[in-house]
This record gives sequence, C-alpha cells and structure tokens, in this order.
Amino acid sequence: MKMILLTGVLALLATCTRTLSDDAWLAGLPNPWELAPDQLAEVLPRFEQRYPDFEQRLRALAIWRVGTPYGAFRLGEEQEPDPDPLFRLDVSDCTSHILTSLALAQSRDWADARRNMIAIHYKPAADGRKEPTYNSRWHYTTDRIMDNPSTQDITASLVPADQLATAEVVLNRKADGGEFLNLGWERPVRARYIPSRFVDESLLARLPALCGVAFVKEEWFDLGLVVGHEGMIIDRRELIHAGLDAGATAREDFLGYLFRDDGPLFAGIMVFRFLPLQPPGL
Repeated sequence: MKMILLTGVLALLATCTRTLSDDAWLAGLPNPWELAPDQLAEVLPRFEQRYPDFEQRLRALAIWRVGTPYGAFRLGEEQEPDPDPLFRLDVSDCTSHILTSLALAQSRDWADARRNMIAIHYKPAADGRKEPTYNSRWHYTTDRIMDNPSTQDITASLVPADQLATAEVVLNRKADGGEFLNLGWERPVRARYIPSRFVDESLLARLPALCGVAFVKEEWFDLGLVVGHEGMIIDRRELIHAGLDAGATAREDFLGYLFRDDGPLFAGIMVFRFLPLQPPGL
C-alpha cells in the first residue's frame, strides 16, 4: 500500500514539474496574436518537436493562445456575405479558438493552417471536395460535435443513462418557423447532454486529460440553437475559452466558471474529444 501511495505521489510531482516546465517554455514564446504570418513558420515546428503527441500539442497551443483579444464572429470566407479572413490569430471567440487551435496543431506554417482550417471548418460537397463558402460552413457547434470528423461526442460514455438529458431541436429553425441564419438548411437533432446538477469533481475525474466542452443553453432552443458557449477542459479541472466577460481567451477553474452564486450559468454540458485530420489537409 505504501509503495502504491509513493508511486502516486511521484507521478503527481512529475506531472506538476512538467506543467511548470511547459508553462515556462510557453511564456518564452512570442504572443500569437502579435505574430506576422511568416513568423508562424518559426514557431510551429518548435511545438511539433517538443510535443510530438497530437493532444499534448493541441493542449500547449491552447494555453499559448491565452490572452488573445476577444472578437466575436470574426472568421469568414474572404468573400460576401462574410468577407472576414478564413484564418487569423489576432482575435478569437469561443468557436474560433477551438477551430484555429485544431488547425495549428496540424500545421507547420500559415499556409498549412489556412488549408487545415478549410478541412476542419467546412462540410464536403457531394463530390467530397471542400470549398470555403458561407453555406458549407459548420455554423452550429451541436452539428459539428455530432458529425465533424475532427470531433467525437463522448457525452453519453461519461455518466449513466439516467443522468443524461436530451435536447430535441431543429437546428437553424426558430419557433416561428423562420431561419436563425439565412442558409436554406435545417436539421433535426437529438443532442444528449449532462445536466449541470450532475457536473462535479467526480465527473471531471472521468474526463480525458484534454477534451472539448459545449455549454447547453435551454433558453435558445426556440431559436434553433442548443449550445451557447464552448471551450476546452485541460487536466480535468481548468477551462480554456475565449470569453466575452474577460475580453480575451482565458484560463480558469472549470467548476468556478460554470457555477455562480445564483446557480449554474448553463443547463448542462456536452463533452467531445479532438481528432486529427485523416489524411491531414484537404
């Protein structure tokens, strides 16, 4: 028994030492939101060398990007109706933090990241090709969690069936029958989520070391939406997310963010894993 306890303590100390070392290494890098495109090619290979494992590299990149100024809905197709850039690092919102970090984790320079963003952020046409258009974009987090090959919904594997709730929503269709976004598209979904009353330390202990989290907002179901916010959970305790309140990408205690003095901020959560592109790129 003493040997088991000692082994556990040593493993914990090793993890803490590694985390401190990683934080110091990341702090020595230039701020990503200040990088010019050509400078990214000097930094990304360093991540690949230090973190050959995809999930560890993604985690490190997410931490590196903490402090990025907040800007909502600032990714587009570089053409009407949304002329914003396909890929950028100068600002981020909750969704673009996840998508951009995923693209960076599989890239060696700006051009790679831009190509990978197209592979991650857009649905294929009937012939399998991916073209960055407003209509082919994965606009809804719920849709992306359930069907995008870069994510895997693991919500139902984390708790017993009687601790799951189901959101039955037609994505993009409002209660009055109109569209939330002008897409000419809608999709009925049955999204399973874990109500906030079941979200606690014991649930966090069952999570992967890195995973995505989508926060369910029941008040938005009538708008044709399920998810009101998303981010990453690292080390089964911290949330990294681009938050409006903070005005930047922030790193904070997950439970402290979800639970406020007057109750939980959201109705529940969906949890998902991150998967590398197979094959990489388009």
